[in-house]
Amino acid sequence: MSNDLCFLSATELRDLVATKQISPVEIVSAVLARAEALQGELNCFITICGDEAMAAARAAERKVMAGKQLGLLHGIPVTVKDIVNTRGVKTTFGAIPYRDNVPTEDAVAVARLRAEGAILIGKTTTPEFGSKCLTDSPLFGRTRNAWDAFRSSGGSSGGAAVAVASGIGPLAIATDGGGSTRIPAACNGVVGLKQSNGVIPHSQALDVFGNQTYVTPTTRTVADTALMMQAMAGEDSCDPWSIGLPVPDFVGTAVPRGDLRGQRILYCLTPPGRPVSAEVAANFRASLDRLAGLGAELEEFSGEGFDIEPIWRAINHTVWRTRFAKLAAEHGDELSEAFLKQLALATEVSGVDYQEAMFARTALFRRVQSLLAHGHFLAMPTLTRTALPIKQDLFGSIEIDGAHYDSVRPNWFPWTMPFNMTGHPAVSLPAGFARDGLPIGLQLVGRFRHDADLLRVGALFDASGDLLSRWPE
Repeated sequence: MSNDLCFLSATELRDLVATKQISPVEIVSAVLARAEALQGELNCFITICGDEAMAAARAAERKVMAGKQLGLLHGIPVTVKDIVNTRGVKTTFGAIPYRDNVPTEDAVAVARLRAEGAILIGKTTTPEFGSKCLTDSPLFGRTRNAWDAFRSSGGSSGGAAVAVASGIGPLAIATDGGGSTRIPAACNGVVGLKQSNGVIPHSQALDVFGNQTYVTPTTRTVADTALMMQAMAGEDSCDPWSIGLPVPDFVGTAVPRGDLRGQRILYCLTPPGRPVSAEVAANFRASLDRLAGLGAELEEFSGEGFDIEPIWRAINHTVWRTRFAKLAAEHGDELSEAFLKQLALATEVSGVDYQEAMFARTALFRRVQSLLAHGHFLAMPTLTRTALPIKQDLFGSIEIDGAHYDSVRPNWFPWTMPFNMTGHPAVSLPAGFARDGLPIGLQLVGRFRHDADLLRVGALFDASGDLLSRWPE
């Protein structure tokens, strides 16, 4: 029975808790047992909060038995990526110099989940400061893919996606600065949303005005993503982009009712000159057929102007250099070669280069706005191939259908970075499996601040297939 609990969604668990059919103690005990059993193989946690989680579960059980009003996520286990602050629980940023760092307060998103009754069971793995699309670090080693131990989990929220995909808690807080939620979601067959800018306040961003990073939900179902959004969304004075934003009915909107008649979806397989595997291309065509079967009108758009990795890098690496140059000078022997190399690349970016990249970011936003004025949603593959080998080097070549390409970022995930820069909501949905059993993801992009509408389409797409019954062995 304990493993069965691990395979239930948060939506199912909250109903069982509310009707006293299952105790929060049973749920948390089952999830912690599964975490302990799988951690040695998957390596998706930096810290497991066993004692604290059980104490919280017993308190949650007492509240249920006393007939008190319950929060939206009462008694539901959640993991938090170890780049997001948790009060009283180590937050290492995946880096040796921060291995003993204990925050004194929660990030806003964490505090809101706790306020709704969610129970923290552990901190999931991240490369140093979430700095790459692979989840490994000198602090903890490598995190393995939930479906294949010889493949990468993706990154930088690899631990979050692997935990959810493996049944170690139905909900995970991740982060996304260039695809860091959607990449591992696609690699591990789960739902990874990067919401619109400001919808979930970002209390740890140092430059809130130029910010392109997001604190995000990762789950197995769109309905569970809606639950997390309902709990985490809403204005906070720490984040100017959140101020004045109303919180829609995410949970009600994400119920798969009706169809997609009257909705125009613009699609593109890949930006010009970028590769894509034959299996991903075939899966994408099948996904478009599913959307058309739901009533959507489909129209192709040109990927011209979306090959923006140099722009993203000029902005992002400059931020990293500003944040971490002093740390690298003082602790260079404790940081990975890949992290240090990325900081070094930022020295080539001038102030003029940075500002030109910001101008290009505005132009990209207007390009996406013009597309979404014509169509309601955009569709593309999340990744150009399935999960990379477990020992993939960030600065090595990437292999796609036997051909080798000299840069991972623009050739593996050309479609994730643009929407960090524009702020539009983008979700990676499980869309099927390759012949070797590895998951493939579909990315859908919605209109700015129309996140609930995007979840509705995702829920209908979810319901049109039968992928959720399949779990990693």
